[in-house]
Amino acid sequence: MGEPADRIVDVSIADGVARLTMRSGSVNALGRDLRRALAAALDRAAADPDVTAVLLLGQPRAFSAGADITEFKSTEPEVAGAGQPGHADGPDLRALVARVEDFPKPVIAGITGVALGGGLELAMAAHARIADPEARLGLPEITLGLIPGAGGTVRLPRLVGPRRALGMIVTGKDVTAADALRDGLIDAMAEDPGASGAVRDAIARVNALPARRTRDRDDRISETAATPGSVERLAGAALSKAKDPFAARAAVDAVAAGIEQSFDHGLEVEREKFQERLASAESAAQRHLFAAERAARRPAGLDPEAAQPVRRAGVVGAGTMGGGIAMALASAGIPVTVVEAERSALDRGLAQVDKNLAVSVSRGSRGEEDAAALRSLITGSLDYADFADADLVIEAAYEDLGVKQGIFTTLDAVVRPECILASNTSYLSIDVIAAGTRLPSRVLGLHFFSPANVMPLVEVVRGAATDAAALATGVATARRIGKTPVVVGVCHGFVGNRMLEVRSAQAEQLLLEGALPGQVDRVLKDFGFRMGPFEMGDMAGLDIGWRNRKAEGTTAPVSDALCEAGRFGQKTGAGYYAYDGREGREDPEVERLIVEVSRAEGITRHSLTDGEILERLLFPMINEGARILAEGIAERAGDIDVIWVKGYNWPAYRGGPLWYAGHVGHGYVAERLRHYAEQTGDASLLPAGFLAGA
Repeated sequence: MGEPADRIVDVSIADGVARLTMRSGSVNALGRDLRRALAAALDRAAADPDVTAVLLLGQPRAFSAGADITEFKSTEPEVAGAGQPGHADGPDLRALVARVEDFPKPVIAGITGVALGGGLELAMAAHARIADPEARLGLPEITLGLIPGAGGTVRLPRLVGPRRALGMIVTGKDVTAADALRDGLIDAMAEDPGASGAVRDAIARVNALPARRTRDRDDRISETAATPGSVERLAGAALSKAKDPFAARAAVDAVAAGIEQSFDHGLEVEREKFQERLASAESAAQRHLFAAERAARRPAGLDPEAAQPVRRAGVVGAGTMGGGIAMALASAGIPVTVVEAERSALDRGLAQVDKNLAVSVSRGSRGEEDAAALRSLITGSLDYADFADADLVIEAAYEDLGVKQGIFTTLDAVVRPECILASNTSYLSIDVIAAGTRLPSRVLGLHFFSPANVMPLVEVVRGAATDAAALATGVATARRIGKTPVVVGVCHGFVGNRMLEVRSAQAEQLLLEGALPGQVDRVLKDFGFRMGPFEMGDMAGLDIGWRNRKAEGTTAPVSDALCEAGRFGQKTGAGYYAYDGREGREDPEVERLIVEVSRAEGITRHSLTDGEILERLLFPMINEGARILAEGIAERAGDIDVIWVKGYNWPAYRGGPLWYAGHVGHGYVAERLRHYAEQTGDASLLPAGFLAGA
């Protein structure tokens, strides 16, 4: 039995232990061929009298990152943690997992790298688990609109308890090996999980267990199982925060069935709910986003090899954005110098960084040593000359073209020719900013979203002169600091803010025509957004937009009237809503003001249905997205979807604006746009781009 059972599963025997090492691609996706090879190797180990135990191993980066998504009746690439393939040709994942759990000899899982989704389900079926200290374990199926499909909802509670299991399944977040050991998900940590001593200890523990199989362990669920409805009560908080309420609901139902009824009934419910979610529009939307995010990493003209190393970075501006960008860079181990014009502004900005780090420590998301190490990488300065050895400098100053041009002129005189210069502008032309520099080829946009240390999106703006090295460095740096980069072209507002302006204009118009802020916000939240446009405006401060409109010579009658009345939002205790702290409530004074403004504008108010409001908010955005595609500002429809999900909290289970347009039908969207254009007299609502012919 010393020969390999299959080219993708290496088999060797030492001291009675059959070591089965998976070598299927970079992440050991549990596709059909790997499942067949593992099943064959297990059969041979069971029949070999010299084998007394089995050790399942993966590769350094991955024990197994999950199932093969190509088997989900889909053409999308494989994904970590997708759950149960359910392929008829060869053993499906549930059958393989059951084979491991029912194996007549002790089975140990030696986890290196990641064990995610189906990979963790396979490991949980083993009789003991050893993980290296850097391992990450989780069930991220919900991020694809799915639930675990190979026993994850029934085995995880038996190992870590219902509350912890619900938290992991409903959020999809992975855990460290240390947390897994504390919770009981693994039995031991070892630098080398395949070392003979660690394996011998694990086998001894298994042989001493009263119940070897995970399915037979009930000590962690006995109290919960005795009280009907207890799982639902435990799941309350997790359900309220779920990003996909449909998949979260299905997961909770499966967990409840497995705890409050029986393991086998839980498996049946899990299978039923998995298939239901797999066939759902919500899962299709999130699988689309997964593929779209991968595609966005490969924009046309990108040469990853052209990226320059960023050993030291600089940030101009210590305000909210500058401080957040500095934290993001430092979090990736990049020393960063923050330059401000005045000492008071610099001190204020660095104090906010300290406060943000203290909050993260208090919440347990960052350790004190980690926070101190990060802070040590951020240096404040009042002198641009301190950027002399920077490889990348990001300008995060006030959104004023003259201000930014002056900063780039100054930077041009102090940085090395190889240094990449980036602007965090939200709207302004990178081409105009770059034109004032000696080497416009090294200039690009890196549009972060607030708070920059938290929000995952960066619009990487490719200017007309931006060269391969600058673009590749911008994309690589964004990825290095944990962001999702999407390359876009130059236009006012780029992709996200250009579309947001259209939605904002429609929201304002809806108020004039007959809606109220509470109704408009509720409609968007019912669709899945965390906040409506007027709640978001109050939080950001209405005076910001007012000041910009006055500078540009434009108006927004209702918002302008609120600002003229001193209602700037939460910070003044009144905006579209009245506030006690951060809690807003509808204000009759706002309704009175809106009615007055409508009358002054000569508009006869009328009632609007929720459906009309939703279409008026979303369809013009989709139309603008069609224009953006036609102009080549975005390369793919999926890029636009990723931008809106990652940067503007579009609900992932709705797939993004352009995916949603396809879901409801391009023809329907075009028809309704024509209707609203005729109804309002607004020709900008007429279908554009790919919608024009629908």
